[in-house]
Amino acid sequence: MTTLQPPAAAEPRPAPPPATRDRRSWTGWGFIGPFVAVFALVFLAPIAYSIYLSLFRNQLIGGNQFVGLDNYTQALKDDQFWSAVGRVGLFLAIQVPIMLGIALLVALALDSGRLYGKSFFRITIFLPYAVPAVVATLMWGFMYGTKYGLVGDINETFGVTLPNLLSPDWVLASIGNIVTWEFVGYNMLIFYSALRVIPNSLYEAAEIDGAGQWRVISSIKLPAIRGAIVIATIFSIIGSFQLFNEPSILRPLAPNAITTDYTPNFYTYSLSFAGQQHNYSATVAIIMGLLTMVVAYVVQLRGMRKGA
Repeated sequence: MTTLQPPAAAEPRPAPPPATRDRRSWTGWGFIGPFVAVFALVFLAPIAYSIYLSLFRNQLIGGNQFVGLDNYTQALKDDQFWSAVGRVGLFLAIQVPIMLGIALLVALALDSGRLYGKSFFRITIFLPYAVPAVVATLMWGFMYGTKYGLVGDINETFGVTLPNLLSPDWVLASIGNIVTWEFVGYNMLIFYSALRVIPNSLYEAAEIDGAGQWRVISSIKLPAIRGAIVIATIFSIIGSFQLFNEPSILRPLAPNAITTDYTPNFYTYSLSFAGQQHNYSATVAIIMGLLTMVVAYVVQLRGMRKGA
């Protein structure tokens, strides 16, 4: 009778010498070193310098002096700043849901397989995103003109009086239209890409169960792309708080409607380059960065909680 012998225990592998371990660690730093250097130079250094500037104030007598948090206290009591924040908050609450809703409907239509020539529509809807923001704003700004643009031509041709889209009552909606036109295609691409990776087995199971299109959308497609919706929402929130190009370019066309403190970013720009208040401008920028971060984080947590 043959007796099975237990396998011999493998000998422990000798630990690499310290020189080898050090070489491996430095090899890793060699790969990520260029990224770390660029990240520190173009991201961390400007933030640190802005924080440094916000702690000082250029006095008429004495020059640049350390004032601690006085600039932050002044910003929190600044009516112009909070008016700008409220304006972009209103813009965000109305424009972002409309833009994302249109983008979602278009993505669902393209993914349904029932749209003839979907490649043409996909490229056409995405094309405005390729137009630079400056060009898009100038184009829409001249179309809004009541004396020289499309609105003015319609009024003259048909004998009607359309509202002045560059007036104080309408200019925020006009900016929202420009931003929506620019970024519907971008968000559509995010949603459409997420829809294309949904497993076909889910659709097959739904077909076996006799589920209709609306049931498939509500029970399969929308839950599956919840992460993409949250990401697009966060990007849109950040973009709304950073609103600058459109109001700054439209200001020469609507000087009575768009002031230098129309948005927080425009206010920061005006303080720094027109008012030479670099320290206070840095303070406003930091507060807006923190506010944007908090709002985006809350939206992310809420989206993750709903997806759990």
